[in-house]
Amino acid sequence: MKIAILGAGAFGTALGGVLSDNGYVVDYYDPAIFNATLTRVLEGAQMVLLVAPSTAVGGLLVEVSKELPLIVATKGLLTGEVFKGREYAVISGPGFADEIKAHHETKLTVTDMALMEMFGADYMEFDFTEDKLGVLMCGALKNVYAILAGIKDLRPGTEAHERYIREVVEEMRGILAANGAVPATVDLACGEGDLRLTCAEPSRNYEFGQLVRENPDYQPEKTVEGLAALEKIYQGEIVVPEGAKYLTEVMWSFHRRLFKD
Repeated sequence: MKIAILGAGAFGTALGGVLSDNGYVVDYYDPAIFNATLTRVLEGAQMVLLVAPSTAVGGLLVEVSKELPLIVATKGLLTGEVFKGREYAVISGPGFADEIKAHHETKLTVTDMALMEMFGADYMEFDFTEDKLGVLMCGALKNVYAILAGIKDLRPGTEAHERYIREVVEEMRGILAANGAVPATVDLACGEGDLRLTCAEPSRNYEFGQLVRENPDYQPEKTVEGLAALEKIYQGEIVVPEGAKYLTEVMWSFHRRLFKD
């Protein structure tokens, strides 16, 4: 089976390597890295693995047939609206690309049991949920909270960091519930596990928060998924319930710093 992988960054090539090791034919589309057209990469593909930045997803899917099943590994989407009318499953969780490539033990969440076999390896572990919306939301929200952890200069191993994680986990449960997702999804690898990984170095979102702490006007040169998710939250893409103090805090922080009227 040929799988077209849209996005050839570190995470895309890490997941592609697992698929290749398991006997799948993989081909990558990423204009920033490879000189290949999307049409050529999609030719003969029976499935698409989406690992592109969240800001590029809508434009890419316009060119992808709705008949092709999708595996979504992009971690910046607050809802599944962009996949309306398509068959898709989600794979997400706390896995740095370099660790997957080095065959370090990794645990991911999947929304289709078939993905456990597709990405199966002796160093891979999985948990399962049918809550695709919750998995997507966890993958986007944890990036926003990682920015705030960086701004607060919270360091793993400290009581302040641990308290922040505990309180954010509870806050995320409330946000998922308010938006029709399953609160318990936060307890899976895609939730608390990925939150812990992202609220520390070398997470790009966490490091971005540290840079903003030093310079409120700092503008990133590369995509920061938490910032993209924050813009969507400002636009009303999800419901922010009362009591979501940390999400409200980071929203007001960036209203003053980066989203000046």
